[in-house]
Amino acid sequence: MARDFAEWLSSQGWTVRTDEDVVDIVAEKDGRRLYAEVKGASTAPGLDVDTAIGQLVRRMPSEPDRSVSFALVVRDEPRSVEAAVRAPQRILDLLGMALYAVDDDGGVRQLFGRA
Repeated sequence: MARDFAEWLSSQGWTVRTDEDVVDIVAEKDGRRLYAEVKGASTAPGLDVDTAIGQLVRRMPSEPDRSVSFALVVRDEPRSVEAAVRAPQRILDLLGMALYAVDDDGGVRQLFGRA
C-alpha cells in the first residue's frame, strides 16, 4: 500500500523517498515537503489511525511552516476509512493533514485536505 501511494505521488510530480526513519514516506515538490504515514489492513483500524496521527504530530515542526504538510494514508475499505474520518476534519485542517485512501488495485483517492 505504501508503494502504491508512493507511485501515485511520483505520478503527480513528487520526488519520493520511502523507508525513512521518520515516517513511511517523505516526498518533495516545488519547495514543499510531505510526510506520510501509511496504515494498511488491521484488526484495530481506529487504534492504527490514532497512532498514525500521533506519529505525524510528533514530526511536526515547533514553528509553523507552510512548506511542510502531512498525510494519513489508509486502506480504502469501510472500517479503515470510517476510522480515519472520525478524526475531526477541522483539527486535521489546522494541523495541515490530508487523508488519502488506497484501494486493493493501487488506486488513490483523496478524502480531504491538501498535500
